[in-house]
Amino acid sequence: MKRKFRVSRIFLYLFLIIVSFICVFPFYWMIVGSTNTPIQIIAGKMTFGSHFVENFHTLFNNYNMLRILMNSLKISGISVILILLIGGMAGYGFQMYKSNLKEKLYGFFLLTMMVPFATLMIPLFKIVTKLNLLDTHFAVIIVSAVSAFMIFFFRQSFVNYPTEILEAARVDGAGEFRIFFNIFVPSMKSTFAAAAIYSFITSWNSYLWPLIVLQSNDKKTTTLLISMMSSSYTPEYGVIMLAIVVATLPTIIIFFAFQKQFVQGMLGSVKQ
Repeated sequence: MKRKFRVSRIFLYLFLIIVSFICVFPFYWMIVGSTNTPIQIIAGKMTFGSHFVENFHTLFNNYNMLRILMNSLKISGISVILILLIGGMAGYGFQMYKSNLKEKLYGFFLLTMMVPFATLMIPLFKIVTKLNLLDTHFAVIIVSAVSAFMIFFFRQSFVNYPTEILEAARVDGAGEFRIFFNIFVPSMKSTFAAAAIYSFITSWNSYLWPLIVLQSNDKKTTTLLISMMSSSYTPEYGVIMLAIVVATLPTIIIFFAFQKQFVQGMLGSVKQ
């Protein structure tokens, strides 16, 4: 019995090692590639090279990577703030103030999640053009500010919130905005942290809509820059790999910095 158990454990660990290698290898190749030349990458070199400084210099001088990073941080940061504000308040209102009309409106919001974004691109593009917002960061931000999924996420996370705390605050004379920002948000900070991480990663990796509305090179985001570099006639693979590494770092840092809050928020925990 023990022998069978040990054999099963060996196969389990072997399987986990293989899966881990498959998951980690692309990241290893990406980091190694950022230190090599295009010829070395095409040849399949899997060891670190000596061209990191040259690739770094080319990326930040020829492609203005710092400006592109600031564009992505600006769009993602403002988008996250608006999503948390609008989605959080909408989820709070749908959960704490129930009525038949609100339930029908909430059901309508859920139905919009079934509509593919591809069907909305032309109407959104016409609206943005008429508002003279084409080729502006605001055109990207305003489209992502309202998310039906985030409203759904917030409401589901607020289901188990003890309403007695809110009722006590109302009896003491606190207004709804004060209750929401001073009492409700601090007690649900894990949920808001999880929503912030998810929203930031989604906005940071957004490609299709920024590709449509952002036309100037100095206003492009990291995803658009990497796509442009990859589609050139003679791709500089080492520089592309380095650009991917640099573009990945912010999401990795944010995720690991708020990993605990992210897990708690996804579980819908309430800290009282």
